Amino acid sequence: MKKSDGFTLLELLVTIVIFGIIASIAIPGFSRWLPNYRLKGVARDIYSNLQFAKMGAVKERGEWAVVFDRANNRYQVVSGGADRDYSTSADNVVQRTVNLTDYGSGISYGHGSATTGVSGGGFGNDITFSGDTVVFNSRGMINSATGGYVYVQNNRNNTMAVGAWTTGVIVMRKWRNNNWEQ
Repeated sequence: MKKSDGFTLLELLVTIVIFGIIASIAIPGFSRWLPNYRLKGVARDIYSNLQFAKMGAVKERGEWAVVFDRANNRYQVVSGGADRDYSTSADNVVQRTVNLTDYGSGISYGHGSATTGVSGGGFGNDITFSGDTVVFNSRGMINSATGGYVYVQNNRNNTMAVGAWTTGVIVMRKWRNNNWEQ
């Protein structure tokens, strides 16, 4: 008897057809899942960077800020520098710069299909922090009379909001079924 190793052409064609069928079923589901995955990722990172700024302010007993730059689709985490005061910008130190475009296509500031802001009001320019900046003081609280939110959207018009209250509490919400959910 002669021993032969390998695959026949028929076995190879059957395998390719099976993989093609599986791919044709999986790709549409994956293309619906990916934009929402990217949106959640950017919202979690904004949340984490707000926490980072808050903890940096407490640790250094000074002011730290998160500055949102809508025009360039990015934001920066900035410490108060040697004098620990954010308002004197000469010695401020940029700790992190985050570009929303790094998360993939379709992620930007915006409120997508949301019809009201988290607080029931409007969206402003999709960043409701005064001056598009949130400043944390040495107690981890916000240096303003009101908190605010930043709204991000994907190319499917889904929306998430990340906010900070005057007490320093940081929250994240998702717009679903005409309502903001935690």
